[in-house]
Amino acid sequence: MCGIAGFIDFNKKSDKLVLKIMTDVLHHRGPDDSGYSFYDLNNANIGLGHRRLSILDLSKHGHQPMSFENLEIVYNGEIYNFKEIKAELEKYGYTFESNSDTEVILKAYHRWNIEAIYKFIGMFAITIYDKKEQEVVLIRDRAGVKPLYYYFKDNLLMFSSELKSFHKNPLFKKEIDLDSLSLYLQYGYIPEPYSIFKWTRKLKAGYYLKIDLKQKKIEEKQYWNIFDFYNKPKLSIDTKEAINETEKLLKSAFEYRMVSDVPVGMFLSGGYDSSAVTALLQSEKTEKIKTFTIGFYEKGYDEAPYAKEVANYLGTDHTEYYCTQKDAVEIIPLLPEIYDEPFGDSSAIPTTLVSRLAREKVTVSLSADGGDEIFGGYGKYNTSLKYYNFFKQFPSFSLPIISKLMNYVNPDFIPVFNKTYNYKTRYEKVKNILKSNSSSKAMQYTSQHFTLKELKKLLKNEPRYIQTNFDLINLLNQNNDDIDQMLAIDYKTYMVDDILTKVDRATMSISLEGREPLLDHRIIEFVAQLPSNLKIKNGEKKWLLKQIVHKYLPKEMMDRPKMGFGVPIVEWFRDELKKYFLTYLDKNRLEKEGIFVSEEVLKLRDSYLQGNKENVQRLWFILIFEMWYERWM
Repeated sequence: MCGIAGFIDFNKKSDKLVLKIMTDVLHHRGPDDSGYSFYDLNNANIGLGHRRLSILDLSKHGHQPMSFENLEIVYNGEIYNFKEIKAELEKYGYTFESNSDTEVILKAYHRWNIEAIYKFIGMFAITIYDKKEQEVVLIRDRAGVKPLYYYFKDNLLMFSSELKSFHKNPLFKKEIDLDSLSLYLQYGYIPEPYSIFKWTRKLKAGYYLKIDLKQKKIEEKQYWNIFDFYNKPKLSIDTKEAINETEKLLKSAFEYRMVSDVPVGMFLSGGYDSSAVTALLQSEKTEKIKTFTIGFYEKGYDEAPYAKEVANYLGTDHTEYYCTQKDAVEIIPLLPEIYDEPFGDSSAIPTTLVSRLAREKVTVSLSADGGDEIFGGYGKYNTSLKYYNFFKQFPSFSLPIISKLMNYVNPDFIPVFNKTYNYKTRYEKVKNILKSNSSSKAMQYTSQHFTLKELKKLLKNEPRYIQTNFDLINLLNQNNDDIDQMLAIDYKTYMVDDILTKVDRATMSISLEGREPLLDHRIIEFVAQLPSNLKIKNGEKKWLLKQIVHKYLPKEMMDRPKMGFGVPIVEWFRDELKKYFLTYLDKNRLEKEGIFVSEEVLKLRDSYLQGNKENVQRLWFILIFEMWYERWM
């Protein structure tokens, strides 16, 4: 795992020193080695920078940038099937100096050009400079496990694994994109392709970007789309065959993620996803897999006892650590540095902690992200479907009318309900769901923490509705029922921009490579074509995955309510962490910035601190933005 950075400066104002500084700010992603290539061409200066975390071929032969004939590469990620591709290339006469996957990517691109991507099983953010064709290509993996940002303004293009590189180039114009800020406040993350800064974008998962150096032209193309597999006719397959084929794919994917020249461990929560990965891998091994868990002392948040029970049953080498307010006090100030654009998922705290815990014993750790989006694990799927189906019973013409009438009722004055948690926001969400025309749209609204209407009160600049991957529902055809539509949309939104962002930055902050075995594209390509009733069966979530896990772990051990990786911030911020709200959500600070309507923020803050049932996540989002603003603006 590594970090990459670089530029194409058609103004020729960025030099090798700028390249070195842009690259070295990513030291945490690759502490073992660094490399820089700088080209002063007639029409542009080109820089390619690399920081290396040595995982495969620990020798100097894995050094980047790496060249072959007319091609040069910097790359972040792992191609797990590189040995098979290498053997295929050797039949064409290619020879190899290293045992690294980087050299295989380079020579595969030399042989097959961009079509080489279809051979890769893995996670990757790749930049290749073709000196003969005078073009540069940026490529991001199918699921979006590895990040890749780019900035283009005034004939300067920069790219990097993290935004912090751009700040090191004096030509970077750091102006907040207020539309992206609105998206952040709605979801707690900024959906691709947007970024917190203007002129800065995330290269979308499953896309590549070609830059023609002669014509100064940029072209973005999609090479893989999970919708293509959801849109295929559902497989006519019996249940037993579906289970066996899925299990076979899981085993293959999991074994590939163990390919490493350094120690590998596993994040274990005790839920079905991480237990599936651990169980299938441990069943094939005599050596104990190292597993790591974070627990909480607060009731309702602690999964550590379940993880320990699974670890004991499977016989792993297990380590657990309990997260306290003191740990949070230490980690919270680091979050704006680790997540260098506003990121509101509070489980970044335990994810950073478990990464630190694992790094003491291993250099690679597996994580079981994606299982909920692939197999149907989130409660929001059933909730959204319930809301949508309930409202569908009403005549369609009446729903917008009911929604409009709700505008005339102040939810604060509705008895009983007005005393329940987060009621005002839920009231606003129902109004939006009434107008939704699909269950996936209902899911979008249930996922929001602030509605657009609420943001119009909160922000000084009136927010607009911005199109995101949530709006791609029309690209899914009649082969997809409500459940498959929600799974497909979630795979392209919450999973990539929240879950994968969280794990990548947390693991890389401590120079730990995080691998995602469930995000092998072969798994989702197959499961997308299965009928949805194998994923959520009679309301039971993850039915298909559970049938596999129960072969390895007793059903009675695993059957319990889903907890997720929640953090007890409701309790913490009324206690030791209260000072953060008082310091950062301060009237003078807010008015000086001129972004928020200070009265609205203070109303939320004071209501929460007085013990009312406010949604503390919303205050957390604003706090994180304020801390980010202090660090980067």
